[in-house]
Amino acid sequence: MEKKIRGGALIARALKEKGIDKVFTLSGGFCNPAIEGFMECQIEVANCPHEQIAGHMADGYTRITRKPSVCLVGPEGFANAVPSMMEAWGERTPIIYITGSSSLKRQGSGGFKEIDDVSIAAPLTKYSASITDGNRIREFVDKAYRIATNGYPGAVHLSLPVDLMFSSFSEDAGLEERPFSHKAKPVAKAWPDPNSMSEILEIAINSKKPILIGGHGVWWSHSEKKLENAGNNLSIPIFNIPYHQKLLGEESSSYMGLADIHQYPPSEFALNNTDLILMVGARLDNQMNFGNPPFIPKNTKLVCINGSHEEIEFNRAADINLLCDPGVFLDTLSNLKKNKKWILDRNWFDENKNKKKEWVDKSLNDLEIEAKETKKNGGKIHPLQLSLDVQDVMNENDWLVIDGGNTHFWSEIAINIAGAKGKKLGGILHPGTFSMLGVGVSFALSAKNNNPNSNVILISGDGAFLSGGMSIESAFFENKPIIVVIDNNGGLASIGQQQERLFESGKRVATDFRDIPFHKIFEGFGGYGELVTKREELGPALKRAIASGKTACVNVKAKPVLSPIVAAVASKREKSSIE
Repeated sequence: MEKKIRGGALIARALKEKGIDKVFTLSGGFCNPAIEGFMECQIEVANCPHEQIAGHMADGYTRITRKPSVCLVGPEGFANAVPSMMEAWGERTPIIYITGSSSLKRQGSGGFKEIDDVSIAAPLTKYSASITDGNRIREFVDKAYRIATNGYPGAVHLSLPVDLMFSSFSEDAGLEERPFSHKAKPVAKAWPDPNSMSEILEIAINSKKPILIGGHGVWWSHSEKKLENAGNNLSIPIFNIPYHQKLLGEESSSYMGLADIHQYPPSEFALNNTDLILMVGARLDNQMNFGNPPFIPKNTKLVCINGSHEEIEFNRAADINLLCDPGVFLDTLSNLKKNKKWILDRNWFDENKNKKKEWVDKSLNDLEIEAKETKKNGGKIHPLQLSLDVQDVMNENDWLVIDGGNTHFWSEIAINIAGAKGKKLGGILHPGTFSMLGVGVSFALSAKNNNPNSNVILISGDGAFLSGGMSIESAFFENKPIIVVIDNNGGLASIGQQQERLFESGKRVATDFRDIPFHKIFEGFGGYGELVTKREELGPALKRAIASGKTACVNVKAKPVLSPIVAAVASKREKSSIE
């Protein structure tokens, strides 16, 4: 007698065949057959307190491992998961979102919890579809997985109606047609047109002041070491696209900082003086001023190398576009030195290194003056100092996570300064393109899950923690202790600071918080908590929090200092222009 299994179990098996080993969910009745299927397939299911948290944890897991994961939600839970789709969309994270949706049989008639999840997900994913026949479940999973992982990667969404979820199908359903094997296949790579590659290499050879700018495509193609090798071998300064996965450790010799004149001011010198920008795996979006002056001068040759046609379409403003896997291009570029075709000396590289050193030294000197003044007057710690002091207690295997607005901006600067002084960390995670608040705890848990023997410290703004901090329960439930440092400046500092400069009254509106005892919240959950009101208390408090072995909160009263990027944005918005 032919064995039958539920549609939910069939989709679990289809995902197992792809190598999926992690599912994040808030269990719901619509999805129970899939959850049972994951149990039978021995795929780990993470219990999350909210669907948005499930999405962010899937995002964090996939960013770190570069392995697709699943976020499983019910129909009403789908609505909660949408913000995590947006965050993943900005970072191009290949998550497979699965909705146990309303009945297919009565679709369009106002069924129980019926929403058009497919249409809602479409703008935030590479592919969004409803499975219309249980016998085609493997086909839909195969297509979704390929789209998620090939080209420019990104999230996808499948809707499995509840009647198909609970109905029975042959366990071999879908295997009677090609492809007979549904195992994951290697990601397709784009190889360059030889003439186009030769043209770009010739321009590079004749360049006097080239720079490399790396983006998402470098990370997802596993090419970050090749980027570093190209910079080191050819003496080309390397910069990172803002708000996206760190490609290189900040201590890396050839890495200079963000391609952002506000958070890394020396990049302005590089961008104004370079004669060639090789932008690899990145987009000419608002963060790159769409490739336009004054950010990228008119006379600078701008070359964009991208591994997929989706990226090429975003980069029409480039002088030259090359469709090529980032790793292939970077290897070919590096080989110019081995083939004795590269003649550039180190002068341009050393100029950029000196500009970085001057900025680091000045920043630390200014901060030291500020710290002495603060100590004398009994003031609160500067957020830049807070982040530097946190890194002081961290080891090279520890992970740092950032969450917030002002907190994120100052911490980015602190990470670069600390890295320039030789600070090495195991990894760094932070919000992506959309600067979404509330991802920090989820990302910290992801870092801890993947690095159980490392300390994981999250520096979170108070507003960011209020946005997603209750997911801290998962750290307690899973017994995965993390340390949360609250940059507690009493409100949404970056927004309030913009309001003060934009509003005619000069006043803030709806951006202040009461004095919230965050450390007491952690104690109530069974963790460790400590309040810090002076800088000299921070280091010892962090060491005690780590030594406690518990999920801990160090609640730090900090100054709401205007960050350089907020100052710039506020100025632009006064002119009715965000970009």
